[in-house]
Amino acid sequence: METAGGTAGPGRTRRSYDSSRRRAMAEDTRSAVFAAGADLFATRGWAGTGMRDVARAAGVSVETVYATAGNKSDLLLRVIDIGIVGDDEPVPLADRPEFLAMGQGNRAARLAAVGRQITASNQRIAALNRTLAQAAAGDANLADRLRASQRTQRAAYRDGLRLVLGRTPAADLVDGVWALGSHDVYLQLVELAGWTPRKYERWIVQRFEQLLAHLPEEKS
Repeated sequence: METAGGTAGPGRTRRSYDSSRRRAMAEDTRSAVFAAGADLFATRGWAGTGMRDVARAAGVSVETVYATAGNKSDLLLRVIDIGIVGDDEPVPLADRPEFLAMGQGNRAARLAAVGRQITASNQRIAALNRTLAQAAAGDANLADRLRASQRTQRAAYRDGLRLVLGRTPAADLVDGVWALGSHDVYLQLVELAGWTPRKYERWIVQRFEQLLAHLPEEKS
């Protein structure tokens, strides 16, 4: 039987189901493309990663990769954005529980949250940032995007330090913690020196404790 709109009830239900299934498949495709891009850019670098490689790793066509992510530069920038926060959800880093934890509890608890946040972020994007620096050497647009990314990362360190201290930090202190948490230092210690991420995390917390030792303890 048809409804007043001339469409059979079962047919409408079937189309709704098909639409939901298509959306789920499209999301799976997006996730596969971004995951493949992140892995290849991190392990092979800029020159060693082609869009066909991404398509092959994601199990989709090259056309699908372009339709999903844009060009190669777009894909790299997108996977870095995803890596900064850890997922593809439209929630800013500053609003996420793991970031806000840097302003909760006593100083030891806050610095433990700092260590977790910086370590997790570098695990996701340190190698991707290195790839962006490689790509930026030969691309003026990516060079601009690299500088913008660096400014954004410094601002995140400033905002995190403001949470830890409960007040606006001095610029020199921001620069110091930004340097300590940089992807260059992380890669040097973890990739070259062979540290585990857990050892790096403990080291970051200890260095922050030293930097903040002369400042009064913030109130819980």
